[in-house]
Order: sequence, then C-alpha cells, then structure tokens
Amino acid sequence: MTATLWTRDTVCEATGGKSDINWSATGVSIDSRTIEKGDLFIALKGPHIDGHDHVIQALAAGAAAALIDHRPEELTDDAPVVQVVDTMTALNDLGKAGRERSNAKIIAVTGSVGKTGTKDALRNALTLQGKTSASAHSYNNHWGVPLSLARMPSDSDYGVFEIGMNHAGEITPLSKMVRPDVAVITTVEPAHIEFFDSIEAIADAKAEIFAGMNGGTAILNRDNPLYVRLAKGARSPNVSRTLSFGENPEADARLITRVADSSGNNVEAVICGRRIGYRLGLPGQHLVQNSLAVLAAICAVKADVAAAAKALSELTPIAGRGARRIIDVSDGSFTIIDESYNANPASMRAAMETLAAMRPEPCARRIAVLGDMRELGTNSRDYHIALADTLVKNGIDKVFACGEQMSAMFENLPNEMRGGFSDSSEELGKTVATRVKAGDIVTVKGSLASGMKTIVDQLSALQTKACPKSGAALNGAA
Repeated sequence: MTATLWTRDTVCEATGGKSDINWSATGVSIDSRTIEKGDLFIALKGPHIDGHDHVIQALAAGAAAALIDHRPEELTDDAPVVQVVDTMTALNDLGKAGRERSNAKIIAVTGSVGKTGTKDALRNALTLQGKTSASAHSYNNHWGVPLSLARMPSDSDYGVFEIGMNHAGEITPLSKMVRPDVAVITTVEPAHIEFFDSIEAIADAKAEIFAGMNGGTAILNRDNPLYVRLAKGARSPNVSRTLSFGENPEADARLITRVADSSGNNVEAVICGRRIGYRLGLPGQHLVQNSLAVLAAICAVKADVAAAAKALSELTPIAGRGARRIIDVSDGSFTIIDESYNANPASMRAAMETLAAMRPEPCARRIAVLGDMRELGTNSRDYHIALADTLVKNGIDKVFACGEQMSAMFENLPNEMRGGFSDSSEELGKTVATRVKAGDIVTVKGSLASGMKTIVDQLSALQTKACPKSGAALNGAA
C-alpha cells in the first residue's frame, strides 16, 4: 500500500486553504492527463491552459482531492477540494512545507549542461543507499521545483533536485526553497546567453544556487574557466566547504585515466583522496566529468562512494537526451541517437564528439541532423558557424540541417559533408528518411523549439514491422 504523503489537515495548514471533506493523498500532480489514483491535483493557471477546466476530469480519474482557487462549473458540492487564494502560491507553500518537514540530505544540481543526467545519476546511486526522492524529468523551474519538493516523502533519507534558469534572479528563490546541503554546478557555458551580458553573468546566475545554503558543500568544475569566479561566490556563511572535480591536478574528484568504447567509459579516478575504478555505462568525455561531480556529491553527503560508482555502470538516458534506437529496414538496420530535447554550443560539441566515437558498419556513415540552437543572442550566427569546424574536426560524414541560424553553419561546411538543408524540421525529416541507409549512425539534435523530435519520429517510422528492435541507450549532452 502506498504511504500517505499529504492529508487534508497538513495541506490546509501549509497553504491556508479550507476543505470540508476529509481525504488523504499519496501523490501530487498538476497534469490531469497523467493523474494517478490518490494524487492531490493542483489546478494551476498558465498562459494557455487553466487547470480548473480539468478538475472534474482529474477527480474522475482517481484524484484524492483538488486544490483550487475558484470552483469550476458543474463541480458538485461534495467534491473533495481545498479552496485557496491562489493555486501557484499554494504550490510554493506546499513545496516549502515538504522541505521543512524533511530531515533528508538534500543535493541541488544546476549548470549550463548536464543537469538532468547528473540529477538522475545521483538518484540512481543514492536509491541503493536509502530512501531517495528526486525531481522527475526536467522539473527545474518555478513550478517544477516546488512540485518536486511537495512530492518528497517526509521520511526520505536523500533528496536530489534540479534547478534551472533562463534569467538572472530565477535560481535564488528556488535555492531558498530547496535549502540544499550540497550544491553542484556542472559547468558554465553560453546557454541562454541571449538574456545575459556575458558568460560571467551566467556564472553569477548559476552561483545563486548557494543562496539557500546554510554551511553546506559546493561542488564545482575545476576545469571550467569560470571556476575561480564560482569559488568566490561559494563563500561563508552559505558554503562552508568547496569540492572540485575534473582533470585538474588539484581537483578533489580527479580523473586519472579514461578508456572509452562505443557504449561507455572505463574510468580511474581519485575521489576525495580515495583511488577508485569504475565503469560508466554511457559514452562521452563530458559524462565522465559529470560522473566525477556525482561521486564528489556522494562523498559530501557521507554516502558510500564505492557503491555509487558501481551504480554508474547501470545508467541509461531518457528520450531526447541521447537515447539510442536501432531501426530495422529491409537490408539491415541503422541507429538513431535522439538528442532532440535541447542544444547549446557546449552540448553540440559533446554530442558530435560522442558521435565521432561511434563505429558505423563498413561503408556506412556518421550523420548529424541538426536544428537551430536557441537563446544565443546577438552572437547566435557566430556560434552556429563555429559548429562547422566542430563537425569537420570530428569526422562527421554527412550533415543535414534546418532553421535560419543553421543555414550559416551549413554554408560553411565542405561540399562533400553537405547532406541537405530545409527550412523546417518536417521537410528535413522527409529528406533524411530517403537518404539514410543500413549501417548509418544518425544523431538528431537541436533546441526543443526547433522541432527535431519530428525527425526522430519520422526516422523511427521506417522501422520494419516484422522485426521491431531497440538498442541499448546512450546518454545525451543537452
């Protein structure tokens, strides 16, 4: 039986709401489409959708109660609801209450690249060592963080929360809500730089993650050029200790050797003074770096580093962030690496380095299918053009691209690398579907708004119905 997460009385106490009917909830949801029996449904209002329009649907699907700020029409008088002044404020209050009642060791993760993968790796490692609660998916914004906190059972031993931002000032209130014991900044790169004056300003915004700490540990990338700036931001009284990771000789979690293959890395490292070898079941140098951050954080919460290292061999990615699928066609099969969820210059480089390490079948090709990187500001064209050198350097055989910014990159490629260009992802997908052949390895990557998932779906539709088959997954870089 699933344990009770919230009761009527605890929700009313946390939110100042009123409820005339007794109930208890085993979960919290803001999406009526994925509601589970026993969830408390919180009817949030967005720019296009009002959750109040779906309260009746949520209750019919098994929600224990609904948290509302006005009664929807046709809602019966005996419906289990909590009436509040504003549902978004109530969600924040519920998240704060969830954190307040917990004695768990809390780790918060931010960074320009690798937040979700690092958070998932920490969750997997800590689950073997105690009751662990973590953000689902990429729930790292103004509603995702309080929702994740509200979902944390009060008896959790560990909590792992992802915190993201597009603008300065966004992380501070979220950090103060999470109040982490350990804060990880994976790296600082020019992601979302459209909204910042400089990459130094991005670093300062990431350093806001320390705002909610009270004498905890900061985990920083020693190889990043902005390490010193971040370390200065991690100061007392918020941060009492800083641990670093990377290849730098002075890093506390230091890479010694890395032997890569198509499905992962064999790693030897020194973690907080202890030499350890482990298998990382994911390809890519950037993921080795993130694994060092994971083990440093494990050390900081005094969990078992050796057990956590062993868990790294079992990591698999999520859709859109490097999941690999083998598509059977009439004369063989080809491989899709789905990186369609997000993209910035750093994650593009990492994805192309990962593709370069893959080994296509004889006479087959490494193919990159790329969409625009968004939110790069006035220098966006330059960032896209620079990607052409990355593609050449990594020996990518054919490049297909779409989008206004990617056109500049495509024009700077050698003629023999140009596979095709289209204005839209849908049209580009049709082209790629006719050009891909057995043995090829195809990486599809772009910012979410570029619509590259459309191309993943189009290529997946080539699967021969007679012999469906999926390959082991690879992790993404976005």
